[in-house]
Amino acid sequence: MLSLTKLNIQYAHRFLGYEGEAQYLHGHTGTLTIEVEGGVDAKSGFVYPCNSIKRVAWNYLVNFDHALILQQEDPLLPGILEAYKKQGIKDGAPSNKAVGTAIDTDLAKAYPECRLVVVKKVATCENLIELFYSLLKDKLNIKKLTFTSGDNAASATF
Repeated sequence: MLSLTKLNIQYAHRFLGYEGEAQYLHGHTGTLTIEVEGGVDAKSGFVYPCNSIKRVAWNYLVNFDHALILQQEDPLLPGILEAYKKQGIKDGAPSNKAVGTAIDTDLAKAYPECRLVVVKKVATCENLIELFYSLLKDKLNIKKLTFTSGDNAASATF
């Protein structure tokens, strides 16, 4: 059996070295669908309560919500950090209430205080699924992840 839930994130990114519209900074609404596998608990009637899936996943995904996602070699990155420093928001602002669990993995590093995620691979749906799975695989018994962003989508079964 599966329990399934969806989480939405708003983010901006660009595809470094891409020929086309995606080479420019642009934004998306992304939807991550998480399918968790297991047996139905006789007491609760759930495989895994959907609100619990959301709570566990959001601890990490909040880093991507209303955030800028850039590749580590993006020449915009130093300028963004400098602009945030000049604005006094690089180390956080009082309005930034949604600070997630810090991320520093082989795939990405999040700077939750300034709503920035630096990724090692292009922020495609496929690569973001790999990143999300790496963050959540030890927390949830994930069977499948699907990430939809604009007209694009990817899915992976584990």
